[in-house]
Amino acid sequence: MNEDVPSQRPNDNGKNLDSIGQGSIEQTGGIARGIDPNRVDLTKGQRTDIRRKKVQEGRERYLDMVQRERVMMLEQGLSRSAEQLLDMAGAITSSELEEEAIKDRATGDQLRSILPVQAWLPLRIHLVGLKAGVLSIAPLHDMQERQLEALMSTAKRSGFKVDRVEIEIWDRKELTDTLRAVHDLSADRCEKTLAQWLGDIDNGLLLNQFQRDMMAEALQMRASDVHLVQDNNLEAPNWIQYRIDGDLLPMHLLPSDAMARLTTLLKRDAGLNFGDRVTPKDGRFGFQWQGRSIDVRVAAGPQAQEGEKLTLRLLDRASLKGFDDLFRRHQIVSDFLSKLLSPEIKGGGGLILLSGPTGSGKTTTLYACVQQIDRRRKHVLTIEDPIEYELRYATQWQVRHGMSGGEFSDLIRAAMRHDPDYIVIGEMRDPDTVDTALRAAESGHTVISTVHADTALQTFERLRSLIPATRERSSTYTLAQQVGAILNQRLVRTLCQGCAHKTLAEDVLSSKMLEHLDMDPKQEVRTHNSSGCDLCSRTGISGRTLLLDALLMMMHPSQRNEVYEALISNVNNVLGVDGVIVHSRKDGLRDLVISGLVDPMAALAYLEE
Repeated sequence: MNEDVPSQRPNDNGKNLDSIGQGSIEQTGGIARGIDPNRVDLTKGQRTDIRRKKVQEGRERYLDMVQRERVMMLEQGLSRSAEQLLDMAGAITSSELEEEAIKDRATGDQLRSILPVQAWLPLRIHLVGLKAGVLSIAPLHDMQERQLEALMSTAKRSGFKVDRVEIEIWDRKELTDTLRAVHDLSADRCEKTLAQWLGDIDNGLLLNQFQRDMMAEALQMRASDVHLVQDNNLEAPNWIQYRIDGDLLPMHLLPSDAMARLTTLLKRDAGLNFGDRVTPKDGRFGFQWQGRSIDVRVAAGPQAQEGEKLTLRLLDRASLKGFDDLFRRHQIVSDFLSKLLSPEIKGGGGLILLSGPTGSGKTTTLYACVQQIDRRRKHVLTIEDPIEYELRYATQWQVRHGMSGGEFSDLIRAAMRHDPDYIVIGEMRDPDTVDTALRAAESGHTVISTVHADTALQTFERLRSLIPATRERSSTYTLAQQVGAILNQRLVRTLCQGCAHKTLAEDVLSSKMLEHLDMDPKQEVRTHNSSGCDLCSRTGISGRTLLLDALLMMMHPSQRNEVYEALISNVNNVLGVDGVIVHSRKDGLRDLVISGLVDPMAALAYLEE
């Protein structure tokens, strides 16, 4: 059981975010990289205005580069709009900064991305948009009143304000072409295609169609991974499973010979030797879906006797969260991290560490931090294994294990000769990488990296365990001097807002539990509906959100000696150092429960992990 960082301490040295959020942030001993003390007191409207200003600045940042690139692409026969190129550059859009509230306007793309596909796809309608509470649709066939009412009900439960549905009359050919261009209908016929293919298993066209339909279905269901098991044992099941919101869901059951044909096709597309089922190997391929380029990372390995296991990681750039969206519920952390990512002078950012177990969203946070950086004026160099998303206007290096000069530490040393402002390291997992990363931070580069650790404090211990013994004291001193922020994160499943039950905290939690979460018994909370609804595919769960355990080092580097002494003697003493701001996991869970996003009993389970 991991102990949470205490929410209150007997001394006033470390400041807890609960006390900070109620007033201004107390300045501690001449903070060099502080936070605007009035920022936490801004009204909701003021914060929205600031976010909109950020959007405008972010779009204008790369606009001149994008316009020149677009002209060159047109000369080469490539058609890309300025908006598409800005999206590829990672510039945030206004839709990404919408507050979590009832929305009375949305584009057709936004409606299609939020409304469950089963609510509108079978109706053969084009979702035109939502404006001032009027949902405009263009149906291919006449619609019944109950169908319109069901569509309105689904939209309302999805968070949209819909007063009425307005039907637009379109030319039939134009509407048919639009439906074909905008809607990828393949996921709706996945089971049908599978049945046809299994009836004619040697039909290559049906096999290719099922592969595409399977990928489209997985993307529409928000799957992050697809697992395929091919086992030649007739008694062993050959399942295709999707990982959705952290859980594996069995979707399609195939005979062994059919699964063997599918895995062979996937390995061929990924450029792998499909005749070798013994050696673990990696590859990738891409395909187009709903006008977006999807990158699929394929990992293959042996399974039982002459079988095979394939795991597909679906990398959709559209699913990447922006910086403000990711840290929307962690305003103080967001403000301080923004300061570190945009230092006034070169060398002012220090070391930013993201930690957590596998699958906790560290890479998503890493890319969100990179997108926050003005890459038009600053040189960002990333060292990754593997490169998951291509970042425009950034230099990306792929680690080549086993090759001379291709390891993390070798590439970090080489990177410092390329005049980078920021060095992004995919993961620090060996002594050489940690040592060279600390030297890079010490030499004035802003270093951002990930580490496997269970808590923010344990991140310090993990790094110290990787520091070479011959440089233990000097490297620990560098670590204490350079570290700016440690974010340990988890992804917690959020309740479906369309079907979660509303009740009082005292009705579901005992007095001891209420005290443990520090909650008011009369606080209204939401609890999990195990029956679910159409919005959440009857699971009661819809999506995941970020849960942070963070340490923000807000003191001046000249005051870091106490941190060094704590790291040498007892790492827990870091919590009592003047200028260390703590955001505990308990604080975040209580906020999520009060906001109705997490079930109180589930929050207690997360605390006990």
